[in-house]
Amino acid sequence: MSGYNPYDNVLKTIDKAASILGYAPSDYETLKHPERELRVSVPVRMDDGSLQVFEGYRVQHSTLRGPAKGGIRFHHEVNDDEVRALSAWMTFKCAVVGVPYGGGKGGVVVDPSKLSVNEKRQLTRRYTAMIAPIIGPETDIPAPDVGTNAEVMGWIMDTYSMLKGHTVTGVVTGKPITLGGAKGRREATGRGIMITAVNAVKALGKDMNGMTVAIQGMGNVGSVSAALLTEQGAKVVAVSDVSCAIYNEDGLNIPEIIAYLNEGKNLLEGYQGNYKKISNEDLLTLDVDILVPAALENQINASNADKVRAKIIVEGANGPTTVEADEILDKNGVVVLPDILANAGGVVVSYFEWVQNLQSLYWDESQVNDKLKSIMDAAFESVWNIAKEKNVNLRSGAYLIAMQRLIEAVNLRGIWP
Repeated sequence: MSGYNPYDNVLKTIDKAASILGYAPSDYETLKHPERELRVSVPVRMDDGSLQVFEGYRVQHSTLRGPAKGGIRFHHEVNDDEVRALSAWMTFKCAVVGVPYGGGKGGVVVDPSKLSVNEKRQLTRRYTAMIAPIIGPETDIPAPDVGTNAEVMGWIMDTYSMLKGHTVTGVVTGKPITLGGAKGRREATGRGIMITAVNAVKALGKDMNGMTVAIQGMGNVGSVSAALLTEQGAKVVAVSDVSCAIYNEDGLNIPEIIAYLNEGKNLLEGYQGNYKKISNEDLLTLDVDILVPAALENQINASNADKVRAKIIVEGANGPTTVEADEILDKNGVVVLPDILANAGGVVVSYFEWVQNLQSLYWDESQVNDKLKSIMDAAFESVWNIAKEKNVNLRSGAYLIAMQRLIEAVNLRGIWP
């Protein structure tokens, strides 16, 4: 949407939550301003011998409650306002689920699909070197995001370790298991979405069995969500990626689709199965029980929110719903499980990974999943209860919980000097 600034969304949401709780502007003014922003130029010698310079960012929104925490995305539409907003959402997300982190985010303006493995590795290493002065296991801990993965985190860990002269596993999370990664981390965000969806359906007095689901985005988050919701008895009728959206009212064969996508750089448009192609706009407005937007920001906005027919939206992506759309959905009785609650599974298990790295003591996957469920269940219950108590929607409820914890931290720490 032209002129759309995601950070404006953040500021409006902060103001709304603070007014409900009765805070004065001076109580939360610091939360409206990122603590530190770094913009870097990243030169890379390309395979053809040419030199390209990419623009990169790392923003630390808050370290009130602990080190900054947040992903690094490689995407051609990355910009400073997007990274700023994503870092703020991380601050609130960590506060909602009660893990001792603040919010950070990073990004490089690049289309990673156009890079060779060597070019991507060189870009990652130089970007890491450029942001190295402000990251570290006690200051700011990156993780995977759009366009990055466990392999990229391994390169970051190695680069940072070489600069420090010794291995520092705790500088990033989402690493390969053999480099200190946590079992269950890859599935953590999607698992958190499933847990939150199940909790919401139960709280609404319904049964997940047979519920119809549409999922926008079949990357890591969307595909894991699709698989786990299917295991819970839901019927996934539509999924999409950058190539197309596919639909079958009787349910798609999710295991088969995921196996096809995992074969390599496959896109849904090449999948041979029983479905019909629909537009992405059609997917967002299907008559389904649950919609999971797991792509990019600003997908549900003022232009299409009134057409959304899903009864429950579980936000897999960060910021997929604009403030204007939120008001429309609320008026239409759509239950929205906000990103800072629903997709927090990733940062929860990142926290587990970091703790394991610091202790050099590792857990099995069942322990990780049990601990994740315990934290996600408690977070949902606190958000659900305060939303009912204050007669607000769940997004406001999540921000109320986060704001209370953050402002308490501000008051206890005070303003230095």
